Amino acid sequence: MEQRASEVVLDYEVRVEATPEVVFAHFIDPVLMTDWIAQHAELDSRPGGKVRLEVNGTDVVVGTVVEIVPNERLVFTWGWEGDRYAVPPGSSTVEVTFEKDGDCTVVHVRHSRLPAVARDIHAAGWAALLPRLREACVG
Repeated sequence: MEQRASEVVLDYEVRVEATPEVVFAHFIDPVLMTDWIAQHAELDSRPGGKVRLEVNGTDVVVGTVVEIVPNERLVFTWGWEGDRYAVPPGSSTVEVTFEKDGDCTVVHVRHSRLPAVARDIHAAGWAALLPRLREACVG
């Protein structure tokens, strides 16, 4: 993937003590999403489907599902309503893969097409969210 000098890519990996089916559900089931990523979530889990995450009562992520392979891969666009985070709705991309590893799942998250000015806030966000995902899947 070509990257412009002013854009960054964030890569994360987390091992979750749950099956790919359980972890994947936490990315596409709006009720389960509220356990780790948002206070309120809407996700139409088909290509072209809407993604809307009310993160904290103030900040709202908006995007579209690009690709979905159940229990294996999810790709969606990501951006924020308003101009607070310099990432307009749908302007960046989140790719998530789910790899079975024994009784666990290794989750790879790649957030690309982020403007450099938004790197730190998104890096901190994913660093905080992925441990919450791990807890939600085993709780």
